[in-house]
Amino acid sequence: MIRPQHPDSLMILIPAYNEGGAIRRVVTEVRTQLPQIPVLVLDDCSTDDTRTEALAAGAGVISVPYHLGLGGCVQAGYRYAYDAGFSYVIRIDGDGQHDPRFIPDLFAALRHSPIQMVIGSRYLNGKVPATSFARGIGIWFFRQILRLILEKEVHDPTSGFVGVNRQALEVFARSFPLEYPEIEALVVLQRRQFRFAEVPVVMRPRMAGVSTITALKSFYYVLHVLLGVVVNILKYEGKRRKG
Repeated sequence: MIRPQHPDSLMILIPAYNEGGAIRRVVTEVRTQLPQIPVLVLDDCSTDDTRTEALAAGAGVISVPYHLGLGGCVQAGYRYAYDAGFSYVIRIDGDGQHDPRFIPDLFAALRHSPIQMVIGSRYLNGKVPATSFARGIGIWFFRQILRLILEKEVHDPTSGFVGVNRQALEVFARSFPLEYPEIEALVVLQRRQFRFAEVPVVMRPRMAGVSTITALKSFYYVLHVLLGVVVNILKYEGKRRKG
């Protein structure tokens, strides 16, 4: 079992599903950049050699017995980190799009700012990354929705390059959006009066494989997350009135 070494211990969490072509390089980059920081790969019941490649690179690996999806996989990692006693978790994707050189920037923001979550944003460095038309529309849409709900601008609401401190970790270890979780997670934090910040990062092309998010799935994503946000708001208002 991976254990924290000191009170401000950080763990890097990498959820991965069929990322055998990239995960060894991703883990190696993290361990080269942060040699003393433990790395945990959550293998989401992959059918390729994701587990073998992650172990070969020196990561700790938890292989779940059946496919949980991104949200369930991330929650399992958060629960592990919370139970083990870690104070901070930074999550990166297993496909290599998130550059580990920016992890110290996210960690510094978590440690030295009064926030519970930090988001690595590709839209804060003055460059607009290439993306599909459908994804671009979805990101724009969620910016508008979140501005109304949070009363704060979120430049990169779908970023999976995310860090949390122990307060947020406690919340997410108990309950976490199961599918397309990034936007719903922000709403959950806002309802608890937690704060977040964005720091600039540069996203890269995936190292291997092909994204499973098609144009059709992008539109499904918008509808699914919007429904999840509405449900979260209604639950919160119901509890607030009862309380």
